[in-house]
Amino acid sequence: MTGEKKDYPILNTINSPADLKKLSLEELTRLAAEVRGRIIETVAKTGGHLAPSLGVVELTIALHYVFDAPKDKIIWDVGHQSYAHKLLTGRRALFHTLRTYGGISGFPKRDESPYDSFDTGHSSTSISAGLGISTAKALKGERARVIAVIGDGSTTAGMAFEGLNQAGHTGKDLIVVLNDNAMAISPNVGAFSSFLSRKMTGKRFVYFRKELDNFLKSIPGVGENILSLIRKSEDSFITFFTPGMLFEALRFKYTGPIQGHRLDRLIDAFENIRDVGGPILVHVLTVKGKGYPPAEKDPAHYHGVGSFEISTGSPPKAGAKLPPTYSEVFGEAMVELAQKESRLFAITAAMPEGTGLNGFGQKYPDRFRDVGIAEQHAVTFAAGLATEGFRPVVAIYSTFLQRAFDQIIHDVCLPNLPVIFCIDRGGLVGEDGQTHHGHFDVTYLRSLPNMTLMAPKDENELRHMLFTALHHSGPVAIRYPRGRGLGVPVDPEFKKLPMGQAELLKEGKDLLILALGAMVAPSLEAAAVLEREGFSVGVVNCRFVKPLDPRLVSYAGNSGKVLIVEENIREGGMSSAILELLADSDARDVIVRRIGLPDKFVEHGPVEVLRAKYGLDAAGIAERARGLLKAR
Repeated sequence: MTGEKKDYPILNTINSPADLKKLSLEELTRLAAEVRGRIIETVAKTGGHLAPSLGVVELTIALHYVFDAPKDKIIWDVGHQSYAHKLLTGRRALFHTLRTYGGISGFPKRDESPYDSFDTGHSSTSISAGLGISTAKALKGERARVIAVIGDGSTTAGMAFEGLNQAGHTGKDLIVVLNDNAMAISPNVGAFSSFLSRKMTGKRFVYFRKELDNFLKSIPGVGENILSLIRKSEDSFITFFTPGMLFEALRFKYTGPIQGHRLDRLIDAFENIRDVGGPILVHVLTVKGKGYPPAEKDPAHYHGVGSFEISTGSPPKAGAKLPPTYSEVFGEAMVELAQKESRLFAITAAMPEGTGLNGFGQKYPDRFRDVGIAEQHAVTFAAGLATEGFRPVVAIYSTFLQRAFDQIIHDVCLPNLPVIFCIDRGGLVGEDGQTHHGHFDVTYLRSLPNMTLMAPKDENELRHMLFTALHHSGPVAIRYPRGRGLGVPVDPEFKKLPMGQAELLKEGKDLLILALGAMVAPSLEAAAVLEREGFSVGVVNCRFVKPLDPRLVSYAGNSGKVLIVEENIREGGMSSAILELLADSDARDVIVRRIGLPDKFVEHGPVEVLRAKYGLDAAGIAERARGLLKAR
């Protein structure tokens, strides 16, 4: 199966961008509709980043029509808007495998195609990378254009401004395309976003507009026509001045704003600036989710979706009621706790819906901030709140928390401030793959002085960990997995957990399994299988990675054989911590084996498939335990 269909007659002839250059404008317009149809059809089955990719179809076609990729380098910031790019650069026949195990990635990858100029997955890197590529090309004497496509919220991050500042200062050849759709994952926040979209209504602009009206009216024949056109496009007319002034101040030649769904205007603009030297910024106005009404109406929801029914936009009908997600449980617990704790303050970095904080933000807007794609700022902002007696909770995906590592060290842990990090998507996340798996957080967080690090075995324990963290006097990190909980009953009252104490769930004489977080449930399943085979297997819910429970030494000594299971890389993870604990305690005659993720960037695929591959499901744990039970 190739995924090819007869109802995409033009798209099915496009094997490389060279084929685009043979098409007329009318054919390119039809091609845009076909590309949208193919993206919607595929993402409805595989899930993925629908709204971002639908918003840049014409932009993608125009870029590949005018420029000469892969000689010219096109860099897609974040990369979640690269689906049309993949379809037009030789991956059409494989597009049905998008984000599936063994299929093509949902993000640009250099080892997947020569048309992917830079590996992306996190935001705001395109300008810096593009400047590096452009500088290298100049040093090598190679003539090529470098185009960085940024937007969809990425300009809310400071790194974008660092890149703009350096590019303007050096004057190197670089084209920056600002995809201005007024959205990130959720609506953009911050002064820069307001600057891009604001209307100038002050006295100076009112006077200027009045004088311009009078001047145009004085031109016989054409003046009224020009004035009518300006009035019809007043928003675009106004934004011509505001963002233009900013980018010109950064020493960029500015052009725009350009209607991002008009191929004729995009092509003209790119052809006009293609051979102009120095840094150039092309401001393009697009609609996120363009061409699919449900996505246009709710672009935040359709930013990243699972499979859905195309006719309605709804997910496939579920059978029995499913357990809530960890994100939902966290969000509801935050609202409950805020009712009694006025010091509680919630912070997210452009992910209020993804982290479950929408409800909190609606009910307690004064104690909620979405800082945009600015993780470093989020952490230090929380530290400032903590110095004034508040209990800030920074809800953030594990993969994105990596961007603020220095702030965690310097601004939170060093002064020992009570900032709580609620780390969603800890461990494997599935189809988003290498750039989004959260399998490093245990390693880098447990190394920090003053940090307390825990992981719940289920959604009920998550609630209690949040309550425990709220009453702790120093930094706390709670990491929990993507997806639904186990469906366990939730205690009506919150309770404090004994700090640093593990939970012995099951005693066993032959083998002890020490498990963390999401690995506790499959470890219990594996123990039950082994019990039926005649073995006595104990299971401990470690709960705390830091501080570790010193009783683990005696638990290990009782059985003499220990299997440690965690959904984190083995290097520096919980298993490393336990080995250090055993060594420092002079524990002898204890045989230890470890199951964790390898020292690599894990590929994309369904979480259950990846867990099975790396031995992190019940079957894999049981199999590794059998080998250990045979050891002498």
